[in-house]
Amino acid sequence: MDKIKVLIADDNSFIREGLKIILSSYEDFEVVVTVENGREAISYCKNHAVDIALLDVRMPDMNGVEATKAISEQTSAKPVILTTFDDDEYIVDALKYGAKGYLLKNNDPEKIRDAIKSVYAGNSIFQDVILDKIKTNLGDREPEPKIDPKLFTKREREIMSLIAKGLSNKEIAKTLFISEGTVANYITSIFGKTGLEHRTQIAVYYLTGKVK
Repeated sequence: MDKIKVLIADDNSFIREGLKIILSSYEDFEVVVTVENGREAISYCKNHAVDIALLDVRMPDMNGVEATKAISEQTSAKPVILTTFDDDEYIVDALKYGAKGYLLKNNDPEKIRDAIKSVYAGNSIFQDVILDKIKTNLGDREPEPKIDPKLFTKREREIMSLIAKGLSNKEIAKTLFISEGTVANYITSIFGKTGLEHRTQIAVYYLTGKVK
């Protein structure tokens, strides 16, 4: 089996080399390069074979969100934001620009490994903390949908909007004056239409228009 080729971009050399050591200890991965900023990451991805680009958010010269946009548009590498900051101001932009995952560095190595493998397999990975930050960032504002409204009923769109704001099924049921069972049925219908598998993906899809 071919190894998954990983680029690591982080301006902190300790973290950069630490991640390289951790990922290289798994036979699934080959860390092809470590770089210090987004500009170097883009340049490498444009000229070499890279499967997954792990990008820190805060880097000099060019940050991880800007690099995500260019890598997603110009290369075949899949960008994954890996950061110590759960920065709410960056999250929606990173998703909008094509990030396939958003992970915090304080995860166990096994969780980071599994997330990279999942993204490589075509999935998107977003932690629950990211949903919480999206909810905080939106506040009382109505989230701006990026989906094709023709694909969904009015009630499905309402439920997706409330999921994007971080509401639970119980809270959605109370808001819309319907039963929790009915909410669950609508969510099942949304899963069926989109191929998504969990609530975080519905929120990301509603806000970005991207299923993968």
